[in-house]
Amino acid sequence: MEILKGACIIGQSGGPTAVINASAQGVIQTALKHTTITKVYGAANGIKGILADKLYDMDLEDAKELNLLQYTPSSALGSCRYKLANADEDETDYQRILEVFKKYDVRYFFYNGGNDSMDTCNKISKFMQKVGYDCRIIGVPKTIDNDLYGTDHCPGFASAAKYIATSCMELYQDARVYDTGTVVVVEIMGRHAGWLTAAAGLATNAGSGPDLIYLPESIFDMDKFLQDVERVYKEQGNCLVAVSEGIHYEDGTFVSEAKTSASDGFGHAQLGGLAATLANIVKEKLDVKVRGIELSLLQRCAAHLASETDRKEAYMAGQVAVEAATDGATDKMVAFDCMRNESGYECKPVLIDLTAVANVEKKVPLEWINDEGNGITQDFINYALPLIQGDVIPPNENSLPRFANLNKVQAK
Repeated sequence: MEILKGACIIGQSGGPTAVINASAQGVIQTALKHTTITKVYGAANGIKGILADKLYDMDLEDAKELNLLQYTPSSALGSCRYKLANADEDETDYQRILEVFKKYDVRYFFYNGGNDSMDTCNKISKFMQKVGYDCRIIGVPKTIDNDLYGTDHCPGFASAAKYIATSCMELYQDARVYDTGTVVVVEIMGRHAGWLTAAAGLATNAGSGPDLIYLPESIFDMDKFLQDVERVYKEQGNCLVAVSEGIHYEDGTFVSEAKTSASDGFGHAQLGGLAATLANIVKEKLDVKVRGIELSLLQRCAAHLASETDRKEAYMAGQVAVEAATDGATDKMVAFDCMRNESGYECKPVLIDLTAVANVEKKVPLEWINDEGNGITQDFINYALPLIQGDVIPPNENSLPRFANLNKVQAK
């Protein structure tokens, strides 16, 4: 194997998670120790930071602060949603990236993100190969949506799932406190893939969760939805419903009345307001007390309920990315190959081609949704339960969490 010496850049992109910084920590700490990596840079706001020549010198960070990244939610280096044009059509951005790579002698690039981020990673990798610039590029997976192809699950999903399940269990108790009945509709993130909403089923499995669960993998029928809610309400006197923000009618239109034109840079509709919409319809049609609750950003920043399994695997993904690249791998993404059986749960890192994963969404298997389309099966429980195990206990000051405070000294 040819020894490749040079600097590395770690960038974060897309929506944050409770453990995305654990992956960054895995990359940074592993790279700082590696003899073939001469300098470690963090890109400010992902690929935008590279285009703007705004890099942070990670060698100048306090080691104790770097260690706190594993307990710190959101993207410590800053994130972005920026879509690179195809290089065959416009090389402007790519030539600029190459210019910055050459300026800092960058020979290793690690990009931490989801579907669109892996598309960015893949495009840069292919361009560097095309122009003959020796740079090893590895994608580090991240997304609470859990929809990356080729990996059993994604870092960030488990912690969000744990928060959702816990919140639903708490809402279940609150919704039953009065002697008058209530219908509570909880809106959970997930545009096309319902993994997060399915996680509400972990609460139901624990004995105090949603009575009804609707995922975007199934066609939504408003009349049937109202019938389901009315049936449960009459039987129990209360009804807790979990709905994915991306549920849609047979013609593909979203149920959410708050959808707007695409504005995230990748052509994805920004959704919201579904819980309020359904709550109003239920109130009008069934004449019962209703509350609509949107978990929104709380799902992805709730580090206080992070899964220890998720934190460890997130760090491992970053560590493995550096080790694989320095061993000669490139044009890959770190993925998880997992085993669940009577012996327990085991997760092993593997490498898959960036081309295979870029822009491909992995959805909840239809067989994991019940025949009525309003709940999930035991197969999903068996899949997700091992992932949420363990509690992350962050250091605190005055009984509040102590997050990382990076110096973010800009490289010259």
